[in-house]
Amino acid sequence: MQTLPERLENNLLRSLDAEDLTILKPHLEDWQADAGTVIHRPGEPLRDAFFPRGASMISYCVVFGRKRSVDTMFVGREGAAGCIVTQGQLPAYTQAQVRTSGPFWRIRLSRLDEARRQSSNLESVFARYSECVLAQVFQSVACDSNHSIEQRAAKWLLTAIDRTGGTNLTLTQEQFASMLGIGRSYLSRVVHDLRKRGILETRRNRIIVQKPDQLRALACDCDTAVSRHFATLLKGVYANKGSGR
Repeated sequence: MQTLPERLENNLLRSLDAEDLTILKPHLEDWQADAGTVIHRPGEPLRDAFFPRGASMISYCVVFGRKRSVDTMFVGREGAAGCIVTQGQLPAYTQAQVRTSGPFWRIRLSRLDEARRQSSNLESVFARYSECVLAQVFQSVACDSNHSIEQRAAKWLLTAIDRTGGTNLTLTQEQFASMLGIGRSYLSRVVHDLRKRGILETRRNRIIVQKPDQLRALACDCDTAVSRHFATLLKGVYANKGSGR
């Protein structure tokens, strides 16, 4: 049996009561992954669920053809990937990959299904988390249709900051453009303007946010709306702004 540290480093797991955590504990495996590691591809059967720990982060992306993909959602220490619907080895619709390297907890979906059948409270927690994930997807669609590229860029950067707890982001401009669904040349103009105002710096494969408060002033309020929904359904789980929780 694996011994888990006192600090689980994942808010969704920390929200569970002691009895439910005891059910899951023997089946959680310590798993390390580098940025770019693909967890599953479209059409592949889902076999495992992953709980990001600390600054680790996963992104869901929709793949268009062989070379183009668009990030639709980040999952950090506030949640889990691969377990929105767990019943059996259902095929994945999106591609999920590690965006920020680090530690994760991994559990077989068959074990998670079994645990959910044992505990109605555990089933309720994951059902509410699924609802929160849907809220993020709905809000993202509305955001893409109603807000400027600059607002959306600021929102995505802040989302990454809140998920990882740091302002030094491992992120290429190509990846950033993918998140926004725009060409790299257009993104370059947006980044140049933010850099000119001293809000961020760029280095090789990194974006460093120097003035998070100014970035928040530019961002739309979509992340705040999602945060409120999380607070209603799963209080204390959503990553707090500027904190390590």
